[in-house]
Amino acid sequence: MTKTWLIGGTSESAVIATTLVAQGQRFVVTVTTEAAIALYPDSDLMTVQVGAFSFSEMVDFMEREGIDRIIDASHPYAVEISQSAIALSQQFGVPYLRYERPHEATENNSHVIELDGFDALIKGSYLQQQRVLLTVGYKALPRFQCWHQQAVLFARILPTVSSLEQTLAAGFPQQQIIALRPPVSYELEKALCQQWEISLIVTKASGKAGGEDTKKAVAEALKIPLIVIRRPDIAYPQKTSTLEDVVKFCHQYG
Repeated sequence: MTKTWLIGGTSESAVIATTLVAQGQRFVVTVTTEAAIALYPDSDLMTVQVGAFSFSEMVDFMEREGIDRIIDASHPYAVEISQSAIALSQQFGVPYLRYERPHEATENNSHVIELDGFDALIKGSYLQQQRVLLTVGYKALPRFQCWHQQAVLFARILPTVSSLEQTLAAGFPQQQIIALRPPVSYELEKALCQQWEISLIVTKASGKAGGEDTKKAVAEALKIPLIVIRRPDIAYPQKTSTLEDVVKFCHQYG
């Protein structure tokens, strides 16, 4: 019997899981936190495993579970996970499909600045003397430590202990941190920026599901710039943004 590995942790992966259950597919989902388990349906067709696997642990996982196809619905910026999954698919000779939320195209929006990576932002002068709202995930926040004396940096993070601990360790004062679980409404996003007198927003190209469109609307309404860090450029063997293609992939290799 074929068995699919769904690399999850995103809201999109939960939708895929629900779709696969409805199709009668048997699969295993991997996530990195216990909290992510609640995203997924309760079904005998699927199991959820928690852990941040090393490459060797991924190899053991593939062999132990009898994985014969991979659906990668990890976060768009989880580069190492995707690269490892692609390498595993080649090593084991199993098909791989990348599912990624559509990116919101930037059209006729003079407030949006797109950059290829965090280095371009950190080494540039974009943050100089600005009041900056960072919505980039807690793992990226240590990159901004060198800017604490030249800008006022605010961080919006997930409401988890690890997120808060690492944000504090990155030099962010308590009064410049807010913990919220997405989605964040336009009204709340705008109110937060007004409360903190934000003059610049920094985010990642996370698509509509990640609130990118909301941040663009807020930046335009408040007449402040929004810097968008583009998604990493990875050569995926196969890639889609539709559930129909995911179902076809499963049936094709099932």
